[in-house]
Amino acid sequence: MDVSYDCELNLSTDFEPTSFKEVASHDEWKEVMPKEYDALIKNGTWKLVDPPLGTKPIGCKWVYKNKYKDDGSLDKHKARLVAKGFAQKEGVDYEETFSPTTKWATIQTLFALAA
Repeated sequence: MDVSYDCELNLSTDFEPTSFKEVASHDEWKEVMPKEYDALIKNGTWKLVDPPLGTKPIGCKWVYKNKYKDDGSLDKHKARLVAKGFAQKEGVDYEETFSPTTKWATIQTLFALAA
């Protein structure tokens, strides 16, 4: 019995790092991190400050995701700096919460449906 196997080695560039350490050897990921940080500073959504005395700051981490075009090909790499919110305590670390934002196209669709 002659059995043949067709094998293909897939060296994908769609790699998504799971840690900052993994990013060190991938220039394409290192390029998007400063852009994200600069956007956070420019928009005033994040700033680096000294914590009040006697408090422990909430940590943050980088999250890396690939974004794809409609045809499934790689569009861009996206890096987000996120707070480790699970470490927060209501009344200590925060007083209120905010709703997530939505895209303008979604709002227009809701208005069209309501009309």
